[in-house]
Amino acid sequence: MRRLPPLTAIEAFVQVARLGSIKAAAEELALSSPALSRRVQSLERFIGKPLFERRHQALRLNAEGERLLGMIAPALDGMTDAVEAMMSGSELLRLRLSVFPLYATQQLMPKMPELRRRHPELHLDVDTAGHAIARLGDSLDAAIVIARDIDPALYARRLDRNRVHVIGHRSLLEGPNPVTEPEHLARLTALVHRDMPETFTAWKAAAGIPDLDPLAIDHFDAGNLMLEAAAQGLGVAFMLESHFEAARDERLVRLFDLTVESQYSYWFVCRPRALSQRPVKIFHDWLVEAFAAE
Repeated sequence: MRRLPPLTAIEAFVQVARLGSIKAAAEELALSSPALSRRVQSLERFIGKPLFERRHQALRLNAEGERLLGMIAPALDGMTDAVEAMMSGSELLRLRLSVFPLYATQQLMPKMPELRRRHPELHLDVDTAGHAIARLGDSLDAAIVIARDIDPALYARRLDRNRVHVIGHRSLLEGPNPVTEPEHLARLTALVHRDMPETFTAWKAAAGIPDLDPLAIDHFDAGNLMLEAAAQGLGVAFMLESHFEAARDERLVRLFDLTVESQYSYWFVCRPRALSQRPVKIFHDWLVEAFAAE
């Protein structure tokens, strides 16, 4: 039998190639950065050529690395699928899904009983950590993400189209200085989601006040915290209409009637080969049907 490099070195190479960072890959594999670097270097020594272009804190695949990744990543994914199937047993199907907490709470979980009724054999491992797209094929089978567009190398299905609302505590409409015009935002703090950084800029442009500066801009990586911050009077949140309506929070109101189409949508994404896996196919087909009915 021909000699092969250690599987741990191959796994380290694939993780670094997909995440583009030694630090991020080390965290994913629960290793120190030096230990992960040694594994990648051992694979390069085994092959006899470098696989990355090293640039400060980031790594980028060179031509040889791209070629190797294309050949071995599917095989590594296949081994992962085989081990998962053995661990799960023949009667149980398991899907490793990444989803934002707010979307899961407002949109996904209320519909999950119907999925369980149809497919009691399907179980979900829900992941709310970051870097979802980079982890597809490794620790994740599929993800529901929010983005303007998706890498064409991935399979993607748009789940919604939305509008942006300015949401704040209802007291902002009361008192001696109510917030009734977009220009009044200059005296308030804007709450913006890190994954939708252009939402505030796009809304200002549509409102005809592109140069307006708020008192401050606070960034969040969780929509439920943005809603609560707005409900506590800490600022005004630039959020999707669907999140505002689903919140049904009597403390919150929409501040203006201006309609601004969102540049961002929720997408179901996975690697194309993943659609041939039964858990992914079942969930995908149910998801598309469930949200198409709205």
